[in-house]
Amino acid sequence: MTETIKELELVQVTKRYGGTVAVDAVSHHFKPGSYTCLLGPSGCGKSSTLRMIAGHESVSDGSILLGGRDISDLPPAKRGTAMMFQNYALFPHLSVIDNVAFSLKMKGVDTATRHASAAQMLELVDLTALSDRLPDQLSGGQQQRVALARALITRPSVLLLDEPLSALDPFLRIRMRAELRKLQQELGISFLHVTHGQDEALALADEIVVMNNAVIEQAGPAREVFNAPKTAFVAQFMGGHNVMSLPEGHFAVRADAIGLTAKGAGMTDGQITAVEYQGTHVSILARIAGDQEVTALIPDAAFFAHPQNPGDHVGLTWDKQNLHPLTS
Repeated sequence: MTETIKELELVQVTKRYGGTVAVDAVSHHFKPGSYTCLLGPSGCGKSSTLRMIAGHESVSDGSILLGGRDISDLPPAKRGTAMMFQNYALFPHLSVIDNVAFSLKMKGVDTATRHASAAQMLELVDLTALSDRLPDQLSGGQQQRVALARALITRPSVLLLDEPLSALDPFLRIRMRAELRKLQQELGISFLHVTHGQDEALALADEIVVMNNAVIEQAGPAREVFNAPKTAFVAQFMGGHNVMSLPEGHFAVRADAIGLTAKGAGMTDGQITAVEYQGTHVSILARIAGDQEVTALIPDAAFFAHPQNPGDHVGLTWDKQNLHPLTS
């Protein structure tokens, strides 16, 4: 399927619902053949963006380009995209193989040909043995793979996934993350995956696009977005960071990059307000100047070599290269 790789680009794409702007003049070029996660809180515009790309929502302004072709006004089946829905939307009365082959049936493809194509897709997602079952005879993870096969049978250039793991239990969610990533790498096509889960985005994505209040706050490689957030929102939403106002400006610093030292010997002083043992490390909450709360994650061995208690006054220290200036 690698021959179908095409570049997806959003050009000033806007979505309005009456007087509400759900997506506000968003522009972004998605790297072809990559796994991208649209990440953000509920109501930030990520699902509306995905649905506009799929053709399930109209574009109020702007253009969606795929392979240089404006697909903004095309029906979903003519776009070169395929969408896997959050609830999988399988037909309960159809067998697995007929669910997968359904879009080809709608195009008038004969039974033998469409079943042969569906069998290929089921082999790809390791469900050949279950082709005659009905959806309610499958586990949640198996239903998800049927939905994936059904989306992929159209040979899309871009696969769109709307919170595909949210209905799964935590253990299965982690296993399916690995399967999605492996499948994307094998197929070589672009996957665009909407999620509100930071862990999910970090585990899956080549690129993370963080949305907030209908716009893109930050986009880039997953490690870069996590390690070098540009705004306070990104730092706080990605998690694992402190946002601090210091005399020299407004900064983010990872909690695991902060150490404890004697009062007066660090970058700033604070008073410990809480100590929480978390297995591999100990979480220390301290209050510093300006009534700001700062979290430090200390390796458990280091903490218990010099244990601290709530009420203790300590110095907090960090390497200046781990301070990331924030634009807002």
